Amino acid sequence: MRLNSLTLQNFRNYTEQTVFFAPDNNVIVGENAQGKTNLLEAIVYLSCARSNRARADRELLRFGETEALLRGKIFSRERDFTVEMQLFAGKRRKMTVNQVPAKRAGDLSGVLGTVFFCPEDLMLIRDGAAARRRFMDQSLCQLRPRYAAALAEYNRLYEHKTRILRDSEDHPALRDTLPEFNARMALSGAVLVHYRARFCARLAEYAATAHRECSGGRESLALHYETVKTIEDPFAEQNILVEQLMAHQRAHEQAELTSRLCLSGPHKDDIGVEIGGENARQYSSQGQTRTAALALKLAERDIYQEITGEAPVLLLDDVLSELDPRRQEYVLNRISGGQVFITCCEEDRLGSLSTGKVLHVANGAVW
Repeated sequence: MRLNSLTLQNFRNYTEQTVFFAPDNNVIVGENAQGKTNLLEAIVYLSCARSNRARADRELLRFGETEALLRGKIFSRERDFTVEMQLFAGKRRKMTVNQVPAKRAGDLSGVLGTVFFCPEDLMLIRDGAAARRRFMDQSLCQLRPRYAAALAEYNRLYEHKTRILRDSEDHPALRDTLPEFNARMALSGAVLVHYRARFCARLAEYAATAHRECSGGRESLALHYETVKTIEDPFAEQNILVEQLMAHQRAHEQAELTSRLCLSGPHKDDIGVEIGGENARQYSSQGQTRTAALALKLAERDIYQEITGEAPVLLLDDVLSELDPRRQEYVLNRISGGQVFITCCEEDRLGSLSTGKVLHVANGAVW
């Protein structure tokens, strides 16, 4: 799997640019705030129709413009693909794959897979549960179209239910609609639990190996999936998961009405992380949590390759500068075998990787 070229028009600080990439290492060099991260953001967007930095598509448009274009020429599954995204300030985006309209982000599954790693991800272990849920969601949306559809449905229902709870004190009749929303949230929520549990099981295996290698065998990493307490076995049949999610909803019904908040469901899921048998978020050092975060991101890449048979495109956004020499060396040794993009301010800091294709970025221009 590789991205052969990328065309941008009015995306972030790019007016119009076409860039051709090497099939292995691509080192993107430039000072801060010149467009290096924007280039990686565009690649991520082509893979999943979602930005890792923006809440809405209009934020991706160049200042003062009303529309933007992203086009990627991709080789994947022994085929050539052209993925095109048209973004607009005041209406829904348009997506095509080989000129065929794509209505959902899940339609991009299997065309271009990416694993994006930025300095903020080094805090993945120390951050709150939302960061680790986002990590699961971003990975699974690329791998499982059904998951992407269920997540979109669950989030839509969650927003509606939250509005109902918020307004129910002034409009008590709205409470009559809650049973229907609860039932539908349990159905889509069961799909999320089904896939998250299996993803975490594979993640635990791959991440434990990566962590052991990176720590020189001195430390052990353990991960476990955490969801609502009424679910006894997240690997159970989905009809059982639905029943157990609804039991959790019933137990929290009065608390939700009192607080006017949606308190029940997999929107509170987490990944429990232990290093050496201790809770990593509470007791581990900064170096230990950084090693664990590295292990999770490298495991994500391994899982993608296991499921699809192809290595995803790996995007490292100024991560190496945040790591000590030992961890830098470990990452550089582990990233061979697929297409890699690395941003940095000084290319000579990357050692042997600087022999790959080097692209310079300044003021939204690449050469």
